[in-house]
Amino acid sequence: MLFFRKKNTETVPPADLLAFMTTDIHSHLVPGVDDGVPDVATSLHFIEQLQAMGIRKIITTPHIMMDRYPNSAGTLTDPYQQVQQELLRKNSPLPFHFAAEYYLDEQFVPLMQQPLLTISGNMVLVEISFMSAPPQLAQWLFDIQAAGYQPVLAHPERYGYYHANIPQYEQLKQQGCLLQLNLLSLTGYYGKHVQQAAEKLMAAGLLDLIGTDLHHEKHLRAIAGIAKNTKLRKTLEAYPFGNAAL
Repeated sequence: MLFFRKKNTETVPPADLLAFMTTDIHSHLVPGVDDGVPDVATSLHFIEQLQAMGIRKIITTPHIMMDRYPNSAGTLTDPYQQVQQELLRKNSPLPFHFAAEYYLDEQFVPLMQQPLLTISGNMVLVEISFMSAPPQLAQWLFDIQAAGYQPVLAHPERYGYYHANIPQYEQLKQQGCLLQLNLLSLTGYYGKHVQQAAEKLMAAGLLDLIGTDLHHEKHLRAIAGIAKNTKLRKTLEAYPFGNAAL
């Protein structure tokens, strides 16, 4: 009896899939510190996959959310260095740095008494509640800028309470906040309403930066799946995201 090896029909993403992004500024690749990768091996695997898809620099951003993930430079440095050492051992040329994704609430304010972890220069990645808009948001954005930082709001398209109010996004920009799109939002990964909000923000030219927000294998597979969407790839490649300058 003859046995035939099952043909692998899985799509291999092209090497230039994420070349338009150049630098990924939003991911969760410091092992064991939040809801991202659990160990060094997974971190290395994800980094290698991103590099294979065209990413040339990674600034990973573990959560700093004091109620759930009370991280700091002190708690993040050791696990980050474990990954960095393995990259060096493998002679990886990919620059890999860490910053943070700060959750804006009352417990964030004292954190500004110490230097914040920035994604580039003075840029600080922040997120807000998915449930309701914090009434103090304008004040927090002002305080961040008064402390010498540039706030970058992570995945604004995922805050459902803003979806019916595009001028609110314009107001955030007027308040000095940059907007960072999640790559998978444009694929419908987070739902149709998030996809539509992302498309509206892109059409209005309100987005400044883009990131994978990579946490786990399911995200990685969904990112690779973009290879099949020629129209989306052309749209992404045509938009003037500022990642290449970081």
